[in-house]
Amino acid sequence: MSVLSAVFLGLIQGVAEFLPISSSGHLAVLQNVFHLSTAEEGHMFFDVLLHLGTMIAIVAAYWSDIVYIVRDTVGLLRQARGLEEPARQGYPGSRLLLLMFFGTLPLFIVLPFNDLLEELYYKTWFIGIAFLLNGCILYISDRIPSGRKNERSMRVRDALVIGLCQAVATIPGISRSGTTITAGLVTGQERTYAMKFSLLLSLPAVFGANLLSLFDAIGQVDAANMPAYLLGTLTAMIVGYFSIVLLRRLVQKRKFGNFAYYMWGAGLFTLIVSLF
Repeated sequence: MSVLSAVFLGLIQGVAEFLPISSSGHLAVLQNVFHLSTAEEGHMFFDVLLHLGTMIAIVAAYWSDIVYIVRDTVGLLRQARGLEEPARQGYPGSRLLLLMFFGTLPLFIVLPFNDLLEELYYKTWFIGIAFLLNGCILYISDRIPSGRKNERSMRVRDALVIGLCQAVATIPGISRSGTTITAGLVTGQERTYAMKFSLLLSLPAVFGANLLSLFDAIGQVDAANMPAYLLGTLTAMIVGYFSIVLLRRLVQKRKFGNFAYYMWGAGLFTLIVSLF
């Protein structure tokens, strides 16, 4: 793999992983329509590294929230063992961790359909339709009134609904961030919190999926490609971080739905070229 290809794939990963345009759908179109070699074609280890780069971007963007979750969870465990007095304001960080757990559970429903999902990556007409549907989801998002729910008032039922939407977003062409943020808004979450919960919810899902892939990928490591791999990963991390910053501003200013017009255009383009 050339350095230029690795950096280009890192750029796509950093942008499409967080902006609501479906990274899996775009990579599938690049592979099937333009015959561009993607990270999955003989470079499974690089694919794992790219996802590691975007995971680091989430950790960097929400570091204070992750510390908050760990601190409250440790505090709750210590209080349960009688090692410290109960906190006056409770342990909302540990409650957020519990909500993330329930939000992750619906992903296990997808496991029996994994082979079917992989087949969809090669059906560009289906991805085109999924792009159009994703555009409709994004168009709706800006028209949903902002709620007030956060980690203190969000219910387990809300987490399960968002988790189901995350499971649906494993379909190529459906954006995980777009679907889960919209689901958060539908369940009455405050806009900034809906985005935060969506991205934090992706951490266990992406980590678990790539941990499984790592066992298969480790035997494919080519030392000659490592410089390109590392540059691509660094690109995904940096671009991913700034994509999160941009996404946060768009969600706050109710401009999240502007991506709907791009998705509709991408969907029509993909449907047209799939005919040829």
